[in-house]
Amino acid sequence: MAGFSGALKLTDLDDFISPSQECIKPVEIKKGTKTGAKISIHNDGLDETAVGPQKLQKVEITLQDCLACSGCITSAESVLITQQSQEELLRVLRSNQNYKLQGNVDLIKTIVFTVSQQSILSLAQRYELTVENCAQQLCSYLKSLGADLVLNTKIADDLALLECRNEFVERFRNQTNDKKKSFFPMLSSSCPGWVCYAEKTHGNFILPYIATTRSPQQIMGVLVKQYLAEKMNITGDRIYHVTVMPCYDKKLEASREDFFDEVTNSRDVDCVITSIEIEKMLEDESKELKSYSLVKMDWPWSSNEPEIQIWAHESSGSGGYADHIFCYAAKELFNKNQNELNYKNLRNPDFREIILENDGQVLLRFAIANGFRNIQNLVQKLKRGKIQYDFVEVMACPSGCLNGGAQIRPQNGLQIRELTSQLENLYRSLPKSNPENEDTKLTYNSFFEGFESDKSKALLHTKYHAVEKNTIALNIKW
Repeated sequence: MAGFSGALKLTDLDDFISPSQECIKPVEIKKGTKTGAKISIHNDGLDETAVGPQKLQKVEITLQDCLACSGCITSAESVLITQQSQEELLRVLRSNQNYKLQGNVDLIKTIVFTVSQQSILSLAQRYELTVENCAQQLCSYLKSLGADLVLNTKIADDLALLECRNEFVERFRNQTNDKKKSFFPMLSSSCPGWVCYAEKTHGNFILPYIATTRSPQQIMGVLVKQYLAEKMNITGDRIYHVTVMPCYDKKLEASREDFFDEVTNSRDVDCVITSIEIEKMLEDESKELKSYSLVKMDWPWSSNEPEIQIWAHESSGSGGYADHIFCYAAKELFNKNQNELNYKNLRNPDFREIILENDGQVLLRFAIANGFRNIQNLVQKLKRGKIQYDFVEVMACPSGCLNGGAQIRPQNGLQIRELTSQLENLYRSLPKSNPENEDTKLTYNSFFEGFESDKSKALLHTKYHAVEKNTIALNIKW
């Protein structure tokens, strides 16, 4: 593994689907090697010695290879690639600092970090900080590395909920007696591990059921590379956008060709760094977050800077899709106010449902399905036509994003369930965001031009692509 420019990393995480042995990277073999040539192995690679020492090219794996290959299902901690690593980030930051010292204005980029609340909670627990202090000290640390702006994901989380709830209500109203035609139920789309699994395993059968609303990470990419770039009077390619996420699959999501802007030759998100990688960066410098001063995160969306840095979205810890859409749909479709949500555990705590009834008649039935065991059961029921849900919040990781595959691992003998419980308690202690706040609605209606506009359809939605299964001699199981 060490010989690859990008490392494949397998870990023993329960309920995650790991890569199989079918991972195939087609390699072009150039003719010209003479019969009987000797290959010498050195620490820095291979030498062919038939006609004298000659360095052979190393095989490289890119995220595009992983997305296009049907040989495995990449999930959680499956794939780490050089372009999406802390080493690459630090290289870019050092180069940018050198350009500033040299006065090379044409090469200087604006460095923008977007930090998820799940990662902040993980770091707060790891370094025994309050959530608010952790957010500010992380901001201070990132700015010491060279960040120009450090943002939270609040506005993107809000926009994702607004757009996804509108998409659900539109689908619900348009559904017909032909369930296959209306593609109901609607399945959430913010988890890249789930989306990758759907594309590679169930393809065109399952993809029409998945919501087309982009994840908050990719909505944030649009806001940074287009909205903020416009406000700063620069182009998107002059911004280097880094996100800090609880999930390795966010690296895959950021690398999708759907999120590449050909006009500016730039990705919406240039690099994804995880909670674990932030911890490692600090350890490599023998530093802790508590040693940094308190610096508020930036709020470039308006002059109404909020006093609170980190917000919760409902109660699930994964964005609050089921909660928010359920309450909105109950009011919008049936004029029912939902002041309290009572979920019922089904097979396990990671499969829960909630029902809206009126005089014994079920009006809405929602569910939350976390972890691939529950996802596989959900898909099988859908294939058999035995699913009764209107909407399902689907997350690949057991317990959802707070237990993401790239969250900091338990310390001092703490069990993973105990750690997740602590993170859930921290999350529930946060103030709740109202997606219909003034700043979010202003951005939604002015920049994206509101629901169903051509601009919102182009910038707030995405497409999915079924990956055809490759059957070649190399991946036949004998």
